[in-house]
Amino acid sequence: MPSDRRVIMLDSLSSKIQKILRDLKGEGRISERHLEESLRQVRIVLLEADVNFKVVKNFISRVKTRSLGAEVLSSLTPGQHIVGIVRDELTDLLGGETAELTLSSKSPTVILVVGLQGSGKTTTSGKLAVWLKDKAYQTLMVSTDVYRPAAIEQLSVIAGATEISVFEDPELVDPVERARKAWQRARNMGFDVLLVDTAGRLHSDEELMQELEAIRDAVEAREILLVADSMTGQDAVNSAQQFDQRLNLSGVILSKMDADARGGAALSIREVSGKPIKFVGTGEAYDALEVFHPARMAGRILGMGDVLRLVEKAEETDSADQAERMLRKIQRDEFTLDDFLEQMVQLRKMGPLEQILGMLPQTGMFKGLDKVQVDEKELDHLQAIIFSMTAAERVDYKIIKASRRRRIARGSGRPVSEVNRLLKQYLQARKMMKQVKKGFLGKGLPRFNLS
Repeated sequence: MPSDRRVIMLDSLSSKIQKILRDLKGEGRISERHLEESLRQVRIVLLEADVNFKVVKNFISRVKTRSLGAEVLSSLTPGQHIVGIVRDELTDLLGGETAELTLSSKSPTVILVVGLQGSGKTTTSGKLAVWLKDKAYQTLMVSTDVYRPAAIEQLSVIAGATEISVFEDPELVDPVERARKAWQRARNMGFDVLLVDTAGRLHSDEELMQELEAIRDAVEAREILLVADSMTGQDAVNSAQQFDQRLNLSGVILSKMDADARGGAALSIREVSGKPIKFVGTGEAYDALEVFHPARMAGRILGMGDVLRLVEKAEETDSADQAERMLRKIQRDEFTLDDFLEQMVQLRKMGPLEQILGMLPQTGMFKGLDKVQVDEKELDHLQAIIFSMTAAERVDYKIIKASRRRRIARGSGRPVSEVNRLLKQYLQARKMMKQVKKGFLGKGLPRFNLS
């Protein structure tokens, strides 16, 4: 089940930068002095977010150089040009292109998961295994953490909950040998991936770092991923540098991005360490791990939303036939209360509603929706109200007069005011769907009821 915790995704950093750029975008003409003052404010916000000071300095310099170009300052909309420049530079800062996992042509591909103590490494290993399972890869997990009490058992519990295979041998207490035996089993049984969860350690612990090197060499690790706690800011960046010097990391997974992370790690780690962020943890549930897309993250920081991810989530929970059927209903003005209920059910399958609303561009009809606090229980109440309606009432809302509303309220155990509010939300949804262009609908957005 999806986590019910809100995905904040650099919320504080995002809101502050959006305010600065919104003020700048509203100007018809922008002087160099005005630009410098705005960039000074952006610099302060980034430093407060614990972004590496050299990264901030270089970022501001690049934005200023590009923004002072004649094409921008002479434009009729210079503020919008500058916002575009900030978006492009943020995208580059976050890594530019999406960094995919590199899987071997010869099975099994070995993924070594490393990190500091307390970074969420074992849970993240389970999430990564679930992600691989969803991509139809047969994965075997193994824990080499023989030092932390119940660490091996923790991975076994995760494996049982997610129906993923795990290597278990209570008598085998040597970390390197555990990894080697698991590798042999994965190879003999035809697994696509062997995921090795290692013991948490300090990068200054020489003996444990040597152990990691031995495990890497014993199983011919193809991917070496550092799990870094996004809440630790520059400490996460420093640990990435230290681990990379010893292991030659292939990438980073930022954990705990659903917490109130300031953003320093996400915005610094690629430029300082040279290693790409490949995944981010977005919640507590085992399926709360997402591929990191720099351009999409830059867009979300600037309030431009992540519509592509929204569409992907819809496609994961809805079929093309269902989407086409709903599109035809909307075009023919046949969107009923039954359809409204169906779409609410589909929406809930996509994850926490506040997370979904946060993916929308914060402009036009969607402005402010990222700040809406959604009570999931209210959807249960709405469902009960619709279930209390007759088939005729669900098809034709116009017949639901005062007496019918009182009967529906009694049947659902909810006050008449909630019945009235549901009908108002339903009418608002119908109205909004009529306003959205056909091309927008074709991308899947009619499945989202934003009432």
